[in-house]
Amino acid sequence: MSIVRVHAALTGAFVGVTLVAAWGFAPWQRSLVTAVDVGLFAAGTAAFLWSFAVAVGRSRTEEISVASLYLLGGGIVPRRLARAMHVCLALQVVVGLGAAIARSSTDGRPGSALAFGVLVPVLGVGLNGVLAVRHGAFGPRAAGRGDGGPAIGKNDGRG
Repeated sequence: MSIVRVHAALTGAFVGVTLVAAWGFAPWQRSLVTAVDVGLFAAGTAAFLWSFAVAVGRSRTEEISVASLYLLGGGIVPRRLARAMHVCLALQVVVGLGAAIARSSTDGRPGSALAFGVLVPVLGVGLNGVLAVRHGAFGPRAAGRGDGGPAIGKNDGRG
């Protein structure tokens, strides 16, 4: 299954569970939405860290920026893939924030299980990174870069 399909399926599950929990807000629904949100956050964190490690290795020979890696900027993947990933990430942000704002208290006390939804966009950013390092076409590293540059404290003729 492709990264885009996995991202869409996980985003759909998040949206569905969050809407059901926000509507009913029964104790079992609050527990379910918390487990789903924390699980998606953990998966996103793992994807982010893995993609970062791979990007560090590739950056020795390829020019990789944070914007291209995690926001899919610079045309590194086909536009339709980037658009699909951005739509999923936007849904995660809107639904996560919307649910947390809509249900800002539980049984009259401040705080809500739906607040964990604001962590879910880490999944979108992490999966963007996975898509970029697995399928992204980055340009070659610019000449003179990657050699570590001048040693600290050395004057390299720039003043």
